[in-house]
Amino acid sequence: MSDWPDIAGRNLPDGGHVLPVRVYYEDTDFSGAVYHANYLKFCERARSDMLRISGIHHAQLHGAGAEGRMGFVVRRMECDFLKPAHIDDLLDVETHMLEASGARLVLKQTVKLGEDVIFSANVTLALVDGRGVPKRLPNDLLERLKR
Repeated sequence: MSDWPDIAGRNLPDGGHVLPVRVYYEDTDFSGAVYHANYLKFCERARSDMLRISGIHHAQLHGAGAEGRMGFVVRRMECDFLKPAHIDDLLDVETHMLEASGARLVLKQTVKLGEDVIFSANVTLALVDGRGVPKRLPNDLLERLKR
């Protein structure tokens, strides 16, 4: 079983992260292709696991008490749907950090089927407090992301 991918994905040598995702029947629409909104779910999982591998856990950010509570929200997402994926395909969701400043992270995410990019997105995340107000990225969080 050592050739099975780790459930949280793995870091890439170039500093990115990759999460393998299997396409199940529930991911497809009536045509047999992956329903477009599911690419967003695949990317969300990959972002969460990229943070998890960096030592940043959503549960810890959110559970820091009313005043210290933080979380990432999607501020902007620009998507390109290039080719369809189908049931039983094994996809790789790659995430690369482009920028981290102020209260935001800018990421490039691609979904690959083999070597072919079938979906790509530029994603801007904002760190907000429990009231939804933008919060500057803490230095320790930035350091973990840069590793």
